[in-house]
Amino acid sequence: MKLLLLVIVTCNLYAYNIKQNLFTLYQNKKYEEVCTIGFNNFQRYKKDEEFVSLYAFGCLYSDYIDRLSIPITMLKFSKEARANSAYFSVIMMQKKLLYHALIDGYELSQYVLPSTDYILSKVFDLYVKLGKHKPRTFYLFNDPTDKKLSYKLYISKDERISKMIIEEYYDTIILKRHIYW
Repeated sequence: MKLLLLVIVTCNLYAYNIKQNLFTLYQNKKYEEVCTIGFNNFQRYKKDEEFVSLYAFGCLYSDYIDRLSIPITMLKFSKEARANSAYFSVIMMQKKLLYHALIDGYELSQYVLPSTDYILSKVFDLYVKLGKHKPRTFYLFNDPTDKKLSYKLYISKDERISKMIIEEYYDTIILKRHIYW
């Protein structure tokens, strides 16, 4: 009986430590680590919506947007979880549509999707505002809320798969390069 109690306590402490570790990493903006740890422990904690949301936000902020598909389906039991699921769904849809438009010439001006504060969502909105246009090698957009912030959108062709790249600039200094496929 004592051994069973020790095993249960140890498992609960281990579970708490993983979740606490994930939260600490998230607070320290170690998003890629959060995504990796969440991904590796997902099966064990898939019913814990706080864990799944934390994992999903880590993946979002490290630009692993395709890893959001499973958390989107799992986040459904609380109001906050459903809101997170909807947020992730919008960004994933915008990524897929923007990629489709750049690679295949698909027309996006017919779409009106919710907007978010995420970089991909901002660039999607700016691209849609162009309306019908001839394809370009790259697109330059100025942020409507900050005149010093701008974005460069383009496709990088690879032998296996083309990648959609968004470069984020402050004045002329590159802040971050986001790569999606």
